[in-house]
Amino acid sequence: MSAIPEEVARRRSREYARTRASNDLRETRARLAAGTSLKPEFEYELLTMFVRNELGAAVTMPALYALFALACMFWAPTVDAVIWLVIVIAAKVVLLDQGRRFLLAPPSQVNVRAWRRRFVIAELFSGLALACFALVGVRETLGASTEMIFSSHVFIFATLIVVLAIRTMFAASIPSILYAGTVPMTIAVVARLLLLDNSFYFALATMAVGIYLYFLFLARGLRSTALSMLEYRTEKDALIAELEEQKSVSDDARRRAETANTAKSKFLATMSHELRTPLNAILGFSEVMKSEMFGPIENPKYQEYVGNILESGKHLLHLINEILDLTRIESGRYELHEEPLRLADVIDECHRLLKLRADAKGIEVSEEASAELPVVWADQRAMRQICLNLMSNALKFTPKGGRIVLSVGATPDGGQFLSVRDTGPGIPADEIPKVLQAFGQGTLAHQTAEGGAGLGLAIVQNLIELHGGSLDLQSELRKGTDAKVVLPGFRVLRAMVPLQPLGQETHRARGTSPRPARQARLRARGGRDGGSDAAAPG
Repeated sequence: MSAIPEEVARRRSREYARTRASNDLRETRARLAAGTSLKPEFEYELLTMFVRNELGAAVTMPALYALFALACMFWAPTVDAVIWLVIVIAAKVVLLDQGRRFLLAPPSQVNVRAWRRRFVIAELFSGLALACFALVGVRETLGASTEMIFSSHVFIFATLIVVLAIRTMFAASIPSILYAGTVPMTIAVVARLLLLDNSFYFALATMAVGIYLYFLFLARGLRSTALSMLEYRTEKDALIAELEEQKSVSDDARRRAETANTAKSKFLATMSHELRTPLNAILGFSEVMKSEMFGPIENPKYQEYVGNILESGKHLLHLINEILDLTRIESGRYELHEEPLRLADVIDECHRLLKLRADAKGIEVSEEASAELPVVWADQRAMRQICLNLMSNALKFTPKGGRIVLSVGATPDGGQFLSVRDTGPGIPADEIPKVLQAFGQGTLAHQTAEGGAGLGLAIVQNLIELHGGSLDLQSELRKGTDAKVVLPGFRVLRAMVPLQPLGQETHRARGTSPRPARQARLRARGGRDGGSDAAAPG
């Protein structure tokens, strides 16, 4: 039943491994074609991040450039400032147009290497346009006053820092685009500061170079963070895909297991009659032959064979009944017929049924139950089967001269328990979960006891769980086993307290008898009630 799903799982795992190897080979070829060590999808994602950053600032950046142009009009001609503003906005429009075209193109048709080259060229054009800001009004500034020179060059230096910060934030994921957009303006600003031939401006130029290097270092960290984020997302997607793959395998296996389980239940339900009919005939005929109903069997060997046939048939019938019971319970077809009963009566009945078997093995069986325990609401047949299975296990595993104690008592939470304790070989602690499973048997018990199918405890556990209870199996090697089933408190039927306690009824408290009072009422109605009471003398 489980071999088919396992084979399906192995086949799908091999297919998944082949698909992954093919994808890795395709990615390697794409990296070589793209001239980069990154995965093609990473390159595409990085370009997409850059384009979205640019499009997100499609309005704010031109507005910032307009502020720069207005500011430089204080030391430069207005015409020069307007011309620079038109050039830098035109360069920005070209870059944004390329970005929109990139996002509109299907990802499967995007040549990452070609688009990266386009963006580098567009960004270089934009960087050269920004570099022209350092040249706006340079002739007029050199001949101006010292205060004007100082303020204009400090503003140009501040503009460089702002531009470097913005371009680093937008293009940090792609170094080539970052270099194309920032190197021209940095060179232009440093060159203009050095033209002044002053130590202060020389220090300012040096600071500009240092700030640029710092921003490059910062961009490297941002790029590393972006790549890590993409790698984690890719790993997450791969993990989700693998989980989906395994889930489909698991669902397929579950469906096959459910189909097989349904087929098994139908088979057992169909075969129960086919198995029991010939088995009953075997038991009936062998019992007739053993009792020599139609004449004596002179050969003692035949008598022995007939006894073996009868015992084997009984054992086979018991095994079939256990398997069918377990199948009905597992398939949810076992119906409880509940009624009030006393657990003390259950253990007493089971004791009488198995007394001959216990006496034959020389095992002492005793009962411990209180007569004051209230009745419980349970299935009598199920509780009897639970007790018989536990007691049969105890008789099977307890050696000659041992002792079995059947006990019934109350639990602290208001429920009741039924316990079977024996002085058998016990069960190792690590084997208790195994013996509770269907067809599970302990190693030590298997060596020292009679054979069995290993269904008794599984049936007990399922039957008590149908009642909302539990099975607690406590065992210690060479000291015996205590199997206890517990019924919950809601199954215990407690007697209601009488509304009028005995001896304190209302008519006694009033000092009157109910019969005279009734006779007085009848006389008042003129004896219309009839009967002997009406005719009784007053």
